[in-house]
Amino acid sequence: MSADIGVTRFREYLRVNTEQPKPDYVACRDFLFKYADELGIPRRSVETAPGTFFVIMTIEGTRPELPSIMLYSHTDVVPTFREFWTHDPYSAFKDEEGNIFARGAQDMKCVGVMYMEALRNLFAKGIKQWTRTIHIVWGPDEEIGHINGMKGFAVTEEFKKLNIDFALDEGIATEDDVYKIFYAERIPWWVKVTLPGNPGHGSKFIEETAVEKLHKLIASVDEFRNEQKALLAGNPELTVGDVTTSNVTIINGGVQVNVVPEKFEAYIDIRVTPLQDLDVVRARVDKWAKEAGEGVTYEFMQSTNPADKSTVDFKTFSNFKLISPNTREDPFWAAIDDALQKEGCKYKKEIFIGATDSRFVRAQGIRAIGFSPIINTPSLLHDHNEFLNEKTLLRGVQIYETLITNLANVN
Repeated sequence: MSADIGVTRFREYLRVNTEQPKPDYVACRDFLFKYADELGIPRRSVETAPGTFFVIMTIEGTRPELPSIMLYSHTDVVPTFREFWTHDPYSAFKDEEGNIFARGAQDMKCVGVMYMEALRNLFAKGIKQWTRTIHIVWGPDEEIGHINGMKGFAVTEEFKKLNIDFALDEGIATEDDVYKIFYAERIPWWVKVTLPGNPGHGSKFIEETAVEKLHKLIASVDEFRNEQKALLAGNPELTVGDVTTSNVTIINGGVQVNVVPEKFEAYIDIRVTPLQDLDVVRARVDKWAKEAGEGVTYEFMQSTNPADKSTVDFKTFSNFKLISPNTREDPFWAAIDDALQKEGCKYKKEIFIGATDSRFVRAQGIRAIGFSPIINTPSLLHDHNEFLNEKTLLRGVQIYETLITNLANVN
């Protein structure tokens, strides 16, 4: 019975349209309130901006003086291009094989429902309280990294009052039978490079032009990119999260076809692995600008430190790494390892290649682990025809029953 309820609630949640840039957070809050009431879990909301809500559900522990654990999931989803979808992305269509198609099926409404259905099953077994207090937290605006989401909420007194010691967050689907667990993330460096040069008529040989400097910059970025790519290719033990990627993503400049421009702007998306010395990578970026030519400058478009409390104009560099404990010496990691062994799950620990709200949680000194129990499934987050099979959902529920019990009972 509860299995059918879990699939039903999953599909209902998927039908709540929380697509950026206009997510319906009011409908989402109302759905989650009803879900909490159904399970008898006290709930409340925190409005971080008009119509934008965190939903917090709390199960008090037998030792409430101990720091709590947080089961976290974000409620927003990325945009869809409906002409490329086989089914309406908000219909939660289920085919004959049990595949449920919807935006958010993998990223990450499934995880929130897995938490809730695991708790439903544990309640049904008479287990209704654990040693530590559990907060099930549902956050907005993860997909845009906005201040109204965890980025801003993590530095508030409201968040600090939750007294969190450990958090679970999202992971990613795998196409084989090995689960992935993420203990850190690469650090996003978004760099804007300004390349001034001598302007003039397009019919002349002009020296020290902006485009000449742009060529040098792109060559330097490609050199570093190829070094890291070769490092990855040369060691089968490494994953993409263990190396640094760099890609020139935007180039702006020029006024008309017969005028040599006086300036170009180039934007570079660099994702730095925490396994590297950030000062060394920063020195490499300095070298790119210097070798590109006279007058070339760059700036960080955002702080490289997720603990930075600035909200708008933060362009600072920080050699700040966010790595959660991931050996059995840590009691929470031991609890995870024991749970997955009990459930017969093969897993590999990795560094997440993108960015999640865990970076803002870790920045507050809180352990955070990313885990989406989805295997034998193509990874389709942000892609067309995102889906999850109902059997995979229900297996995730079983895993979370053991995982939540172990984590919430860490002394």
